[in-house]
Amino acid sequence: MRIWCPDSNEDVDWTGLPDDTVIQLFSCLNYRDRASLSSTCKIWRALGLSSCLWTSLDLRAHKCDPAMAISLASWCVNLQKLRFRGAECADAIIHLQARNLREISGDYCRKITDATLSMIVARHEALETLQLGPDFCERISSDAIKATAFCCPKLKKLRLSGLRDVSAEVINALAKHCQNLADIGFLDCLKVDEVALGNVVSILFLSVAGTSNMKWGVVSHLWHKLPKLIGLDVSRTDIGPSAVSRLLSLSPSLKVLCAMNCPVLEEDNTFSVNKYEGKLLLALFTDIFKGLASLFAETTKMGKNALLDWRNAKTKDKNLDEIMTWLEWILSHTLLRTAESNPRGLDAFWLKQGAAILLSLMQSSQEEVQERAATGLATFVVIDDENTSIDCGRAEAVMRDGGIRLLLNLAKSWREGLQSEAAKAIANLSVNANVAKAVAEEGGIQILAGLASSMNRLVAEEAAGGLWNLSVGEEHKAAIAEAGGVKALVDLIFKWFSGGDGVLERAAGALANLAADDKCSMEVALAGGVHALVMLARNCKFEGVQEQAARALANLAAHGDSNTNNAAVGQEAGALEALVQLTRSLHEGVRQEAAGALWNLSFDDRNREAIAAAGGVEALKSCRPYYGVGANNIMSFRKLKIQPHKILPVNFSNLHQTGSTKHYDYVVKLSTSSESKHTSKRVALAQSCANASPGLQERAAGALWGLSVSEANSIAIGREGGVAPLIALARSETEDVHETAAGALWNLAFNPGNALRIVEEGGVRALVDLCSSSVSKMARFMAALALTYMFDGRMDEFALIVNLTESTSKSVNLDGARRMALKHIEAFVLTFSDPQAFATAAASSAPAALAQVTERARIQEAGHLRCSGAEIGRFVAMLRNPSSVLKACAAFALLQFTIPGGRHALHHASLMQSAGAARVLRAAAAAATAPLEAKIFARIVLRNLEHHHIESLI
Repeated sequence: MRIWCPDSNEDVDWTGLPDDTVIQLFSCLNYRDRASLSSTCKIWRALGLSSCLWTSLDLRAHKCDPAMAISLASWCVNLQKLRFRGAECADAIIHLQARNLREISGDYCRKITDATLSMIVARHEALETLQLGPDFCERISSDAIKATAFCCPKLKKLRLSGLRDVSAEVINALAKHCQNLADIGFLDCLKVDEVALGNVVSILFLSVAGTSNMKWGVVSHLWHKLPKLIGLDVSRTDIGPSAVSRLLSLSPSLKVLCAMNCPVLEEDNTFSVNKYEGKLLLALFTDIFKGLASLFAETTKMGKNALLDWRNAKTKDKNLDEIMTWLEWILSHTLLRTAESNPRGLDAFWLKQGAAILLSLMQSSQEEVQERAATGLATFVVIDDENTSIDCGRAEAVMRDGGIRLLLNLAKSWREGLQSEAAKAIANLSVNANVAKAVAEEGGIQILAGLASSMNRLVAEEAAGGLWNLSVGEEHKAAIAEAGGVKALVDLIFKWFSGGDGVLERAAGALANLAADDKCSMEVALAGGVHALVMLARNCKFEGVQEQAARALANLAAHGDSNTNNAAVGQEAGALEALVQLTRSLHEGVRQEAAGALWNLSFDDRNREAIAAAGGVEALKSCRPYYGVGANNIMSFRKLKIQPHKILPVNFSNLHQTGSTKHYDYVVKLSTSSESKHTSKRVALAQSCANASPGLQERAAGALWGLSVSEANSIAIGREGGVAPLIALARSETEDVHETAAGALWNLAFNPGNALRIVEEGGVRALVDLCSSSVSKMARFMAALALTYMFDGRMDEFALIVNLTESTSKSVNLDGARRMALKHIEAFVLTFSDPQAFATAAASSAPAALAQVTERARIQEAGHLRCSGAEIGRFVAMLRNPSSVLKACAAFALLQFTIPGGRHALHHASLMQSAGAARVLRAAAAAATAPLEAKIFARIVLRNLEHHHIESLI
């Protein structure tokens, strides 16, 4: 096999490598890659079949059915150790034809039946170790364990979790037929016969951790008679001090009793651990490392970390090695289970001992112990997995003790199980900003980006979760992109589209966070992210994936002024239809994110009509009421939402601080378009808003605001009853909701027919309330502008025509409504008027005086508004209105739109100059009857126009 090497400008013959080197290379690969590499040539095929490469096999990350097992059978003749996951893989084990198997270890065993386990043990008579757990083996009964005893006489180690009943008959069969059985673990079982266990005289190590219904009086009177018992684990049980005392004092062989997280024992303040010479009790209230050091003959030479000292010891003691190996397994299992249950009152233990023990266990030579320790670290920092809350003290304790570097080293291991658990721990810890910074500084982003490209789904899934949490930090986004993380995440979606919801949700969530950054959003699009995310939105049925895909599309569409992603999303085949469909989801989060995406997409002229044509407005009428505690933090208008992923603390159970950044870019004002054929769909959106959650209300009203930019849409929304629901939203107590509702009503009020409908539906009062009392300057501003549209005279002309032609028009008191509106518009404008500054500006035309007025009047966010020529023309016309209030408000609005530095100020200045607004402004500034506010504001607008004219010439 020859491969071109560009560095040396010649072919390289890889088959010329020494056999030992090739075998060493093979040993660093998983079975799938090993088999693939073996197929490249005859020589490597022969080497790939070397028995030393196939003594161990880990199938946990791969789907292994009988067909796959049969294809692997030729490599498994000398297989001795097997790890698997799930019932389907368990059913396939016998097809490997690995008759020499010595050790079988499985997890996700809830669905494994008696028949499957009986078949496995019947085909593997040489079995010495059988471990199933830590999840519960609910469907395995005593019959299958009895079959194990009969079929596997060489059995030395048996560890089973979650059995319902371990009867005396089963235990006696084990004692009789498996006379070398030295290590038994019946963990988290409902019932175990204590008397029968006292008959297993071969036992050296026994664990009943988490097992309930134990008769500790019987245990203390029988188990101390076991002649060879060295280690006993009763952690997470209700054992009391008397039983512990009796076992420690009466058993001549017992050296270690592990009673971690035993509430009854811990509540007894009179219990002393110092009176049992030569015995070691490990409990939450004891010094674990000091206790472990006492097992060594030369205790004075031991350091603070007895586990590390033992591993580094030059001289080995076989008996001590057995004890320490067992203790590593027991401690890793117990600490993980304790972290899962997260009992109260353990903060001191975790900070003083627990974190350090887990970090030490991560350096074990036992892969399973390393994995459990890493998962324990991922779990014990979690306070509330639903709200993505972690304990900062615990997380920083891990960082302080060198845990980040240890985890990253594990993540770089060639063992995929370690990669997966280490990446999970890094992901959870990275919720803490300080830890995330440390991960990035230690090169963790590059490592996770590399793991995200793994062919192992579990590894790629956890790595994507790590990138998701790291991408919350603005400072990490560019680094993720530079490390190839964007492409890896997009590729994950294509690679594992049928592989399950976990990997897809994490990949989409990370891309959503990255898409909030302008440059990264372009990277996402260039990597094929738009197509991948739309594919998820269209075809994936998992709600978590749908929510993150919609959020990612919303963020991609949020950069309309700086890149072309908004148009790209809208033009992607099926994108708008998919988002519209998601607004009908039963899941609140999916509906919110889909509505948010439609909102952002409605900023593009082409998208607006396409959304309406796809039923985007009508879809939201299916939204159901939501009575949650509160809405997620959301973006105002163009939404850029950053979010960490849900913490998944352990690998075998279904165990997010939401961050966001606001990016104001208000809706483009009215422009004309042709009448849409889908008018009936617009009102349904408005009608749906009142009963939705605050988050969905804001997004739906925002999308409606965007759609109403089209004059045809605006007229149709008003005609078909969309005004009343928006007025209801304008009364919302949620600031973001009434801002968007005010914006939508502002758009609608441009049309005199809609303006009249707003009056008829009681909207004047709602807008007046917003104008006078909202905490949002923008809501007050837009409400005031809506009122100016309604009472500048055009609605009166329309109302007269209606009254002459339609007898069904509602009776309204326009004069009363006008007086109320003008009163509050005037009050609104005056809140931005400093009498002293106005007096100075009136007496002097000095730029400094006008600048002072401008600074006092400026509404920062209003600079993001972009108005059409018709909109600007209407405000210019108001400067001639007989009403002094309308003159002042129109001048105030034009000031906001033209202040230098505003995003669209130059655009507005150009429109005004083209329309000859300068002449009208000069007349307003010089009018003797005009209010002082109108004069001063008009002078400032003239000054702004001069500034923009000069700027355009430079």
